[in-house]
Amino acid sequence: MSDAWTWEYDPDEESVAHGLPAPVLAEVERLGDQLAILGRDAATAGRGPLHGGGLRTLDLFGGRGFLNFIVADQLQLVLVVRVTWLD
Repeated sequence: MSDAWTWEYDPDEESVAHGLPAPVLAEVERLGDQLAILGRDAATAGRGPLHGGGLRTLDLFGGRGFLNFIVADQLQLVLVVRVTWLD
């Protein structure tokens, strides 16, 4: 097994990111890449439970939206499960 972490939309990009403006989608993908680089330390990024896993939140563009993600440590995977854009 590789030590490289990855990220993906869950259940899929269409369900999670459909209709987002292009700059928002680009920012979500940039943050997904950064979370994957962090690996298991991504479980301490943003807001949410610090112990035992769970849904975490990162703000987008100064609070104009946010993304929710889960760190699946055993799979070496960050799952972006929801993106909310408020504009």
